[in-house]
Amino acid sequence: TRCKVRVISGRNQQVIRLDYEDDGDPSAAVAANLNQQLHAAIKDAGVVVLSDYRKGVVTPAVIAASVAAAEATQTPLLIDPKVPQAERYRGATVITPNHHEAELMTGLRITSSDDARHAARVLSEKSGASVLITWGEQGMWLLDVSRPTREEEHFPAAAREVADVTGAGDTVIGVLALSLAAGARLAEAARLANLAAGLVVA
Repeated sequence: TRCKVRVISGRNQQVIRLDYEDDGDPSAAVAANLNQQLHAAIKDAGVVVLSDYRKGVVTPAVIAASVAAAEATQTPLLIDPKVPQAERYRGATVITPNHHEAELMTGLRITSSDDARHAARVLSEKSGASVLITWGEQGMWLLDVSRPTREEEHFPAAAREVADVTGAGDTVIGVLALSLAAGARLAEAARLANLAAGLVVA
């Protein structure tokens, strides 16, 4: 388990975070146990979330097992990606990269809504998934390919004051997942996730 040390300023803003960790792949026994637990847990799940922090747990085998289990039960699979190969996440329902990750995964700079639209389309082509790019003070860009007609929408940032952006991506995918499990359309879920992110960073 990683240990995080945060240095906080007098104005209650994070200056730096130091992480101490071992990010190697799990052993074969641990990987087999993860697979078994995944298939057992998904039977009662309304949604599956994989947060890939590149810490050695979300391996290609775990992703493949998650995709297979989600497809078998018709359960939405949301993935917060961290590796530059978008193809690694093929089979996901939605991927939620931040704009830096989206740039890395596409080789494109994102400085405008047109850039975000282009990057989301490239990511969707590579992964087959709908794409929600979180974009800091610019808000979020959504490409929903799950509907008969592709939907694209920009959500302006909801934050009024930013104290610490740590956890914003986790908040986005958590609220997105909860909303989808409750029956929301992806655009509705993204709108709620955007509002939640604005609250958590403050």
